[in-house]
Amino acid sequence: MSNTETFKIIAMDGGAAVGKSSTSKGLAERLNLMHVDTGAHYRTLTHALLQTGADPAKPETIPSALTRLELGTTLQGRSAKLSVNGTVPADADIRSPEVNAAVSTFAALPSLRSFLFEYQRGQSAIARDRAYAGLIMEGRDIGSVIFPDADHRFFLYADEATRTARRAKEGQTDSIAARDQMDSNRKTAPLVCPEGAIQIDTTPLTLEEVIETITRLIQPA
Repeated sequence: MSNTETFKIIAMDGGAAVGKSSTSKGLAERLNLMHVDTGAHYRTLTHALLQTGADPAKPETIPSALTRLELGTTLQGRSAKLSVNGTVPADADIRSPEVNAAVSTFAALPSLRSFLFEYQRGQSAIARDRAYAGLIMEGRDIGSVIFPDADHRFFLYADEATRTARRAKEGQTDSIAARDQMDSNRKTAPLVCPEGAIQIDTTPLTLEEVIETITRLIQPA
């Protein structure tokens, strides 16, 4: 059981295929945390907007499309999933080639990021209500925008060859370099290493080594 004195918020940032999701899920299991993948949030909204016929090339049309989307949270294991109008889309749907091609463009829109901001901040209250020991949230702007005051902030990175190999192993075909460039250069909440965050190069490390390294930093002996 958690309480307000020990509840911790952990921000996990980094580019594509650096190990954010696997690491965050592993830490959630080890430390009794609720896990939130904000990358999946943007994929879910991209999928929903594409279904409505929304065009990211016409950003002025997006706010009205968003008003027709009701957001909710569904827990699957320790992971909190975003539901849209009462439905959590299948993982295959939010990682389709169509979503891969459009997600960075949609995610760069200020209206979309503003739409998700309070929802994402509100995940900490859900984690507290469910008596988790804390919240671990992964993404590209967690430690810089969503939870700049998080108890622990980490930024994972790896070389491009390693990330490309990891992506291929997952069966994904999106361009890592292109995604990173778009996410890093967007005007609103770009992908950056938050000032003061602990940087970890996951290139030479196994998943278990990354999890163990971060666990020691969160819970020093």
